[in-house]
Amino acid sequence: MQKKKVTILGGGTGSIAVISGLKEYPDLDIRVVVNMTDDGGSNAVVRDEFGLLPLSDVRKSIIALAKTDDPILRQIFTYRFSKGDGLTGHTLGNLIMMGLSEITGSETGAIEAVSKLFLLQGKVIPVTLAQTHLVAEYSDGTRVKSEHLIDEPEETNKTITKLSVEPKVDANREAINAILDADYIIAGPGDLYTTTLANIVIDGIPKAIQQCQGKFIFVNNLMTKKGQTQGMSAKDIVHEIERYIGRCPDAIIQNNGDIPKTALEKYVENGESVIEDDLEEKCLIIRADVVGGETEKQKGDILVRSFVRHDPKKLGDELYNLIVKK
Repeated sequence: MQKKKVTILGGGTGSIAVISGLKEYPDLDIRVVVNMTDDGGSNAVVRDEFGLLPLSDVRKSIIALAKTDDPILRQIFTYRFSKGDGLTGHTLGNLIMMGLSEITGSETGAIEAVSKLFLLQGKVIPVTLAQTHLVAEYSDGTRVKSEHLIDEPEETNKTITKLSVEPKVDANREAINAILDADYIIAGPGDLYTTTLANIVIDGIPKAIQQCQGKFIFVNNLMTKKGQTQGMSAKDIVHEIERYIGRCPDAIIQNNGDIPKTALEKYVENGESVIEDDLEEKCLIIRADVVGGETEKQKGDILVRSFVRHDPKKLGDELYNLIVKK
């Protein structure tokens, strides 16, 4: 059986829904290209004190792609410390991957080792192997250099006008090949600037997406995000994707399901709202209910998280229908 090659761009919690939904289909060959600009939470220590690439989203993607159903192994790699000087907020899995980076001599060696441990059904690939930081320029002329500070800004009433990385770095050749070779590329869901576009601003990635002969699918988010997409409609968000990639999506998945009431109330209190669907029929638009249940914050987690996320099965089914049946 000739498997369809699917490359997912992202690596954050939104991408986990895509990975988890699609890995149920054995006729898909899945590669995940993961953002390498994360500098929040435990990743700050990984980068600043150990000089390693951020490993948290890599770890999450590996667990999502895992074939093994060993509950103890999963618990080991997802356990987060909620107390202890210097340990609070860290996951045991990240610490293990840091150790494996020392043992194997590189972060890629650690990724390969953990991938074997979890009997991976696909491949997880860092978008770049070089250290770099995300930079946002805003409508008021200010500039912020840190993915974490862009993701959780002190001021939220201004608009991001330009996203880049500093220093400028080249994409991992393996990531470029995974895009060029793909039958389908999937970007999103995920925070627009700090997850999805954080991959795309790496030198070599836009060109690879432009040159890929496969179809390009964009999965839009459920809600706006304060400090990033507040006041933006679905059309505005897709325009940003096109602006940075230089290619229009061939298909867009846009949620039309209802957000759970209590989660919606929390978003409204936080100044966020459901993304307005004003998409024009320039490409195939799939409007479907892909809403999951409300999320629970893990003990010891110090970062701001979404109140609701995409449902892996619903989203996986819609994507598989696009890939195989249409």
